Amino acid sequence: MVVKEMVGVVDRIETERPGPVRVARRATGRWRFPPGPLVGAMAQPVLFAVLTATTGLGLVGWLAGLAYAATLGAVLGRALRRRGRRSLAPADHVTLVRALLVGCVTALVADTVRTPAPIAPLVAISAVALALDAVDGRVARRTGTASPLGARFDMEIDAFLILVLSVFVATSLGVWVLAIGAMRYAFVAAGLPLRWLLAPLSPLRSRSVVAALQGIVLTVVAAGLLPRPVEMAATGLALAALVWSFAADILRLHRKRRAA
Repeated sequence: MVVKEMVGVVDRIETERPGPVRVARRATGRWRFPPGPLVGAMAQPVLFAVLTATTGLGLVGWLAGLAYAATLGAVLGRALRRRGRRSLAPADHVTLVRALLVGCVTALVADTVRTPAPIAPLVAISAVALALDAVDGRVARRTGTASPLGARFDMEIDAFLILVLSVFVATSLGVWVLAIGAMRYAFVAAGLPLRWLLAPLSPLRSRSVVAALQGIVLTVVAAGLLPRPVEMAATGLALAALVWSFAADILRLHRKRRAA
């Protein structure tokens, strides 16, 4: 369901400008798959092989990771095709690296059905993916290549990483932690019948801080270095902040709808 929702979100964004794609297809006669997603899809199994050699990643992890990589390549390639683009922007390449790291986290978490997760690699990879989140936006601004597609790509990778980490942390703290990872997708799903929820919102610093907080808290808790009461309190506060952020956005959207 999560993967289907990601496809749906990208499709809705990209169908806003279908014209250039039709022109490109008539001019070229055929479409060559964009190299960025293709290279990413090829690099992901290499990373899985490294995880297999170093952590013992098993079949379940491979299957989950390859499903993620295939979906990522298909969705990103389709999004580029709808925009009439053949390559990723500089910042999008940074996001693609983050996406590959999230694929590794996904494989490691999925493999916990077979064996306990290797905490050190999982936490280290998650931390690098989170740290790079501060890089792609900066690259986009400095190169003047910021785009709605790049912003959406970055947002969905963030959301999926938080979902995967919440699944892992929920195994130790309880099923309620899943609310952190599921909230973004529940919000988008609610927007299908309530279209006003999908209206664009102005960027807010508070929203970015709350989103970043989720990944940081979940990664720290996943490391298992804190006393359990502290982990529970930190995760609970992160969830409360996320609920506040979504509630504030829903209120803004409702006011916007009434003013229209």
